[in-house]
Amino acid sequence: MSPEPSKDKKDYNHQLLDKVIYARIRFAALAYLMSVSEASFVEIRDSIRATDGNLSIHLRKLEAAGYVECHKTFESRKPLTNFRVTDKGREAFEQHFRNMEMFSGGKSGLQLAWSSSS
Repeated sequence: MSPEPSKDKKDYNHQLLDKVIYARIRFAALAYLMSVSEASFVEIRDSIRATDGNLSIHLRKLEAAGYVECHKTFESRKPLTNFRVTDKGREAFEQHFRNMEMFSGGKSGLQLAWSSSS
C-alpha cells in the first residue's frame, strides 16, 4: 500500500486530468468553442489547424462525452455542421483548467476569460 500524500504536498495525481479533454485536438477544439457561442466544423478546423479526419474523430469523442452538441442543417443544399459547448463541457473544461493551474502551483497567471467563476 502506498502512503497517502502529505497535506503539505501538492497532489500530482494524473487521474485529476480529464482524459477526454487532454488530447491536443480535443483541447484546442473545446477551447475554441468556449470562446464562441457556436462554430461550424470548417471554422473549428481552420482555427485549430486540424485535418478533417482528425477533427471529425475528436469532435465525436467530445460529443460522446456530452461536452459538445452537434447541429446539422443545410444551407443552399450544402450540409452545414455546427458545434457548441454544453454546460457539462463548460464545467469539465473549467475543472480541467483549474487542475492544470494547480499542477503549475497557481503561478501561471492564466485566467479563463469566459469562466463564470472569474
